[in-house]
Amino acid sequence: MIIFNYIVVCLVFGTTFLAIKVGMDAAAPPFFSAGTRFLVAGLVLYLLMVLRKKASFTLFLRKEMLLSGIGLTFGTFACLYWGEQYISSGIAAVLSATGPLIILVLQAVLLKQKGGPLSVIGVLVGLAGVALLVLPSITVSTGKWWVIGCLVVLLGEVFYSAGTLYSKWVTELLSEVSPIALNSAQMIYGGALLLLLSALTEQVEIGNMLRPAALGSLLYLIVFGSMIGHSLFYWLVAKTNPVFPSTWLYVSPLIALTIGALFYGESVNWVSVAGGVTIIVGTILTNWDNLKPLRAYPSKVTKNERDPC
Repeated sequence: MIIFNYIVVCLVFGTTFLAIKVGMDAAAPPFFSAGTRFLVAGLVLYLLMVLRKKASFTLFLRKEMLLSGIGLTFGTFACLYWGEQYISSGIAAVLSATGPLIILVLQAVLLKQKGGPLSVIGVLVGLAGVALLVLPSITVSTGKWWVIGCLVVLLGEVFYSAGTLYSKWVTELLSEVSPIALNSAQMIYGGALLLLLSALTEQVEIGNMLRPAALGSLLYLIVFGSMIGHSLFYWLVAKTNPVFPSTWLYVSPLIALTIGALFYGESVNWVSVAGGVTIIVGTILTNWDNLKPLRAYPSKVTKNERDPC
């Protein structure tokens, strides 16, 4: 079940980028779509946790949930959804893989936690991959919005990285609370903020949202992307360790590039593939010390491990 669920997580997270792109191409407003996705998914998951007596509504009174939602959901997905109006889903997925590299930089700058030589090399390799991925397209295409879209997605990864570092501290502070409840609460706050941003900046036409492509994209992202994908991810964290499930970040960009080219006609050339592989290699080098525990991963899961829900 561990291997099966890991494969499902990689496939689900790898396909969400294309699902977002399909919705954006169907003229679905980016902030409204993202807000609806996370608010609905967060509410359903949180209500299930309350019914199972794994969470209480007092959790929403804590400012940590709001701040986590700003980083992990609001900032990250406002940028990703907006950026995918102008770039392909495969490029968005590869750029999103820079998250671990940005985390290392933020740790060094803000927390004064310097990485080893291999981590520094990994950051440089990752940055070279971003340049390899983006720069050739800039010279070929004069569309400024493509460039801006790439930069906005990278900005979203800054939000994600800051939110990840902060949420790590929050999970330690609230260690008695289920991680799924914490994730659901921050999704609710993030989704509500995205809908507020939509109300201030977008004109939502119900007809566009009811188009089969837009509605199908939204339902897929709510059920599979947010509810099933994130729940399985936290199940894997509880059954194994925090490192093993996170390796989906190295797999999903290749899945996104492949399905985007096969099923949506997105252009992929050898330069894009080389840039994507370089970013993934840089990410692995950056996190090599954190990946070491995988070598000692136990072959059996003890029966007394707790249910993450």
